[in-house]
Amino acid sequence: MLTEGLIRRGIDVTLYATGDSQTRAVLRSVAPRPWSEDSDLEPKVWECLHIAAVFEEAASFDLIHNHFDFLPLTYSGLVNTPVLTTIHGFSSPRILPVYRKYNQRVNYVAISDADRSPELDYRATIHHGIPIDNYAYRENADNYLLFFGRIHHDKGVYESIRLAKQAGMPLVIAGIIQDQTYFDRYVAPYLDEEQVRYIGPVGSGEKGAVLGGARALLHLINFDEPFGLSVAESMACGTPVIAFRRGSMPELVIDGITGYLVDDLDQAREALSRIDKLQRKACRRHVEESFTVELMVDRYIKVYQDIIN
Repeated sequence: MLTEGLIRRGIDVTLYATGDSQTRAVLRSVAPRPWSEDSDLEPKVWECLHIAAVFEEAASFDLIHNHFDFLPLTYSGLVNTPVLTTIHGFSSPRILPVYRKYNQRVNYVAISDADRSPELDYRATIHHGIPIDNYAYRENADNYLLFFGRIHHDKGVYESIRLAKQAGMPLVIAGIIQDQTYFDRYVAPYLDEEQVRYIGPVGSGEKGAVLGGARALLHLINFDEPFGLSVAESMACGTPVIAFRRGSMPELVIDGITGYLVDDLDQAREALSRIDKLQRKACRRHVEESFTVELMVDRYIKVYQDIIN
């Protein structure tokens, strides 16, 4: 989304990505396919080749924008081209020494204020933007609650099932199974095809209909999430969100207007009883004003200009 948005502004972009990527940018590829989709590709080997390809051509660019976590930082001292790294969350506190070493030399952007480390300096916080035209607004919802995300303890699938059971409302669960053991123990036993249904991963063509049809998105997370794309996508369709008050959720959800921020299941159940008091148009308007691709592009261009100048 960022790459295509920059090209629409007339900026020359070279995208380093897998060979099967679709883009209007100049595509540079080392790995033919994502290694997660091809077991013949050794991840460490292709990761190193991918990063090296960027930095061996560093002199060709005004700026390198890294979305590839911490490893490219270790190349930054070998080139004169400025490097901007968007930190998409910290997988572990153990990776912080790399970010600390290259603090000031590399420019950092956070994807939420909640995900900033007090040990680092940042150029800006830039929230993700979504292509809002891909998410049709829907004024009238169907009678189901929705969990939308990877099936993992972190994302609170079991908590969503418990809330739906307590409220006596149907729940639709959509997403990839990231933790099969968790799914088998905490999700599968409750699937009855009536009150609780699992519909699997949902593609981009179906996403808007599934999100827009829900009375509420349940986002009862068990970790401090750096950003929640499904939260923004849901609100774009007009669907309010009930979320645990953790991580970036206070930056995404306007409590009492586009959803409710709660601290436990009891508060979530009480919030659910008030969900129909919220105006779905307010949810859509909030995304239009805060989380579009064009806003994201504007903010990144400003950071690029500040760094280059």
